[in-house]
Amino acid sequence: MPAVSFYFQVHQPYRLKRYKIFDVGKDHDYFNGKDGNLNNRWVLEKVAKKCYLPANDVIYEMLSNHPEFRASYSFSGVILDQFEEFAPEVLKSFQRLVDTGKVEILDETYYHSLSYLYSKDEFIRQVVKHRNRVKELFGIEPTTFRNTELIYNNDIAKTIEDLGYSAILAEGADHVLGWRSPNFIYKPVNTKNIALLLKDYKLSDDIAFRFSSKYWEEYPLDAGKYAHWISSKNGTADIINLFMDYETFGEHQWEDTGIFEFLRALPNEILKHKDNTFLTPSQVAKLYKPVGELDIPHYMSWADVERDLSAWLSNPIQHEAIGRIYKLEKKVLETENRHILEDWRRLQTSDHFYYMCTKWFSDGDVHKYFNPYETPFDAFISFMNVVEDFELRLEKELIRVRNVKKEKERVSEYVS
Repeated sequence: MPAVSFYFQVHQPYRLKRYKIFDVGKDHDYFNGKDGNLNNRWVLEKVAKKCYLPANDVIYEMLSNHPEFRASYSFSGVILDQFEEFAPEVLKSFQRLVDTGKVEILDETYYHSLSYLYSKDEFIRQVVKHRNRVKELFGIEPTTFRNTELIYNNDIAKTIEDLGYSAILAEGADHVLGWRSPNFIYKPVNTKNIALLLKDYKLSDDIAFRFSSKYWEEYPLDAGKYAHWISSKNGTADIINLFMDYETFGEHQWEDTGIFEFLRALPNEILKHKDNTFLTPSQVAKLYKPVGELDIPHYMSWADVERDLSAWLSNPIQHEAIGRIYKLEKKVLETENRHILEDWRRLQTSDHFYYMCTKWFSDGDVHKYFNPYETPFDAFISFMNVVEDFELRLEKELIRVRNVKKEKERVSEYVS
């Protein structure tokens, strides 16, 4: 009896504006671009109109018409901030879904960052901040975790278990599974109780990437055919994890491809088989026991054909940019300046380094989508110019903070 578990990632970064070297020392407003796809408000309103609002209407209809249907979402903290700032009606539409009691919210890093790779302490701070934000906006405390871009290894699973989560998501990559199937629960090595849910990347990508491709041998894909593929796994699967970007619906796959009609029809087709059902990740973790232990010492992700970190860390400019940011951690925290801290964390968002990727081969189109820069080097130049200005601000603030501290110590000594 395969249970279908839908998980949707909802994220848009605060994109940097086209920041020139002549702006260094003069302009500290890094994220307020005015040009088209560098304008964060314009991008969010466009995606809200094409994806978030119509997709939420369809999901709400599915939840209302099919008592068995379930879905789960993970929102980056920065998209939640942008919903409040630019599109509060979108936030309300997501809150309406959660209020049905059939939608699970997952935790992640607040800034959709690669922080675990560079600072475990910063990673934990961002996870806690995200947990608090979800509770504030949705009134729930997540029990399932997904890391940025499904980046995962043994150590991450152990850390997440230590933080109190009962389930974690990861990519069902062939190179780690070998002969095993992603359609079962696994136990991460060196953990006790946390459940590992793996993405069925073939069935997920049939929707996310291949749905509208006229060159695909299965084109056109309808809900009946897709439901048959799922039902065919009866007897050989416990769960089928369908993980994808929410922007699949209406943005990556435009409305005129029939993607909304496909989504709307899917529950009815899947439920035609009496043994099929829908579950959220936390329900899966409670209902199914692990069939085995998985040892994944090296990092993997859901990005590109390699399923590794190369989308963000495959060339010198990416390493230079991200290394420069994390070297500033101690100084940033010392300032206790919330504006400095917020800018530093927004600069950690993984998209900035994704835009710098130079491996334009089989995954080139994916890297170009939502990319506001003409070349990876344009992305790098803008980013590093911002870092130059940020470091100047940081040093100036440190001098002020340290002088205030010295003055307080001097006064304290004098009084005593």
